[in-house]
Amino acid sequence: MSLIQRIAHAVRRRAIPSAGALVAPLREDAWRLYPADGLTPQRLLNILRNADDGDLEEQMALYEQMEEKDAHLFSVAQTRRLAVTGLPWRIVPASSVDPLRFPDADAAARTSDYCAEALAALDDFDAVLAHLSLAVGRNIAVAELIWQAGPRGVRLAQIAPIPFLRLRIGRRGELRILTAEAPHEGIETPPDKFIIHQPHGPGRAARGGLLRVTAMAFLAKHYAMKDWLIFMEVFGMPVRIARYAPNATPDEKRELLNMLRRLGTDAAGIFSKSVDLEIKQTRVPGDVAPYESICHFFNREISKAWLGQTLTTDTARSLVTARSAADVHDRVRRDIRDADLRAEARTLRRDLLAPLTRMRFGPQAPVPFFVRSVDQPREPKELAEVLDLAVNRLGVRVPARWAHEALGLPVAAPDDAPLPGPRQR
Repeated sequence: MSLIQRIAHAVRRRAIPSAGALVAPLREDAWRLYPADGLTPQRLLNILRNADDGDLEEQMALYEQMEEKDAHLFSVAQTRRLAVTGLPWRIVPASSVDPLRFPDADAAARTSDYCAEALAALDDFDAVLAHLSLAVGRNIAVAELIWQAGPRGVRLAQIAPIPFLRLRIGRRGELRILTAEAPHEGIETPPDKFIIHQPHGPGRAARGGLLRVTAMAFLAKHYAMKDWLIFMEVFGMPVRIARYAPNATPDEKRELLNMLRRLGTDAAGIFSKSVDLEIKQTRVPGDVAPYESICHFFNREISKAWLGQTLTTDTARSLVTARSAADVHDRVRRDIRDADLRAEARTLRRDLLAPLTRMRFGPQAPVPFFVRSVDQPREPKELAEVLDLAVNRLGVRVPARWAHEALGLPVAAPDDAPLPGPRQR
């Protein structure tokens, strides 16, 4: 064996990750923390500082509870995630994306087909993508690549999402994962073994997520909601007043008070003719509006942080303006979605498609791209004009089946009589 062959053999050996799972399920994975219960500003500050020091446990548990306790926050977070995960995906050859860097179309097609088949064989790959999308709020999501040795070499057998409570940050800022063998300090992530998605930039796992940005708004909003409920309980119920005679005994007064209390719960009571009973219906004072206004204010702040706009989420008040303004806001939202798509594609190409390609074809093989299909809706008339220009004037080759689907027109069967076009007349 020559020196070059020995070096190549050593490189291939180092590139092969360990088979099986490094992070096995633990009983502690089912345990939960509840840091959002009774959350105070000082407690929130301590949780964020502990996360900055590398202990992400309470911060990740807080993020989970924040979405559970706040319907508006859950709605905008789910909208942001579904804007990405709701789109169909495909594996594209590298030569079709960048033909100058990857001129070998045949090699690019082979690696693309292999990666597409490997991912299609995974039953839970869409669930893995949904798990990785949670990094938009937490700024980190991790999944383990579980390799299996077979007669044709190493193949990808499974992708296992890593629970967020297993994540830690080491002293050097590196990501560590708690395992049964290292339950306190955790293990470092070996190459070609983990998908690590950090959409808001690497090196900021504890600080870059949108849930951290909205944590103070979540806390302030729920303080306001608590005070609002107390206010409505005190001032929203009718006041029952009973006037007793001057010569009433203490026992009669106590009995009268008990009857008033029963009247509030049972809506029925028996009073003497000498008792002057009055029920005053309270009006909700005008100063109740600040509680509702501050809740709407923080909802709008959360919407702006997650979606970049408010018009598509707040339709209950006078915030719905002209359609043109809503269209502008929707374009901003698409810009954010496109940024999320690019971040997801970079992560999956680096941590998933690249190891898959190297395992089968070697380190020099062209790595394919992960692409989501984003439909650009057009009016049928506008699309027909574009097709006329592209096909009849520019000579662009457009698949007939795609044109039929885009225009919403059925394809004529062999025994169907098609409508006479210009060429048949």
